[in-house]
Amino acid sequence: MALTGGEIRLERSHDGRVANLTLNHGRYNIITWETRQVMADRFAEIDRDPDVKLVVIRAEGEHFSSGGDIAGFMEVDPIDLTDLGHNVTAAARSPKPVIAAIDGYCFGVGLELVLATDIRLATPRSRFALPEMKLGMIPGSGGTQRLARLIGLSRAKYHVLTGERITGDQALDWGMVSVLAPDGEALEQETLALVDKMLGYSPLAMRTAKEVLDKGIDAPLYSGIELERKAYSMLRASSDFAEGVAAFGEKRAPKFTGR
Repeated sequence: MALTGGEIRLERSHDGRVANLTLNHGRYNIITWETRQVMADRFAEIDRDPDVKLVVIRAEGEHFSSGGDIAGFMEVDPIDLTDLGHNVTAAARSPKPVIAAIDGYCFGVGLELVLATDIRLATPRSRFALPEMKLGMIPGSGGTQRLARLIGLSRAKYHVLTGERITGDQALDWGMVSVLAPDGEALEQETLALVDKMLGYSPLAMRTAKEVLDKGIDAPLYSGIELERKAYSMLRASSDFAEGVAAFGEKRAPKFTGR
């Protein structure tokens, strides 16, 4: 089933367990002001659906996204910018793991969108950049903060202050992406293989791991370890953990239910 709205298409696959979001707005997949809200609306729908276990974000065409609609952005009332970034980065707040498959340009708000996802896959021809400095502006949807946490403050300062592009090889070396597939076709194969692997795990354990990682990384080490310990204890009482232990002992694939 496919639903359309704005420049984002929502399709469900794998018996409804995977929600696929596809950017579809011309060759460069420009992200308009309306696209931002559609992204938030799509995630609100996905997050309410208990059948969805994973989310994948892709883009049609040769480029993931060249960034935002600059002309349209200038028409937005400044008061509306106070919520800038809350909508397009809905992936970060989703309890479900979110995968981004990236090929070609991934600039500006397009990069901020994928930085809010959990696992990123790309190709050698992928190029990443936050070019806002060239417009006399800075990134406004989490780009400065998420990039610094991923690649380090010194590198982030260089790329934010100069707008210089990051290559696919650099992105892999610096931890921005987890997999670098040879080309677009291989990227899709890698993405589907990752989806199949993750669908075999407990949805409850994956949601919990995402929350512990996201909340623990900004906390003092001791607080993060306490959060991990309590989450571990909670999962110890879950039906999925009991099923996982039983399946391991019986040498069979587990049948997790997310409880």
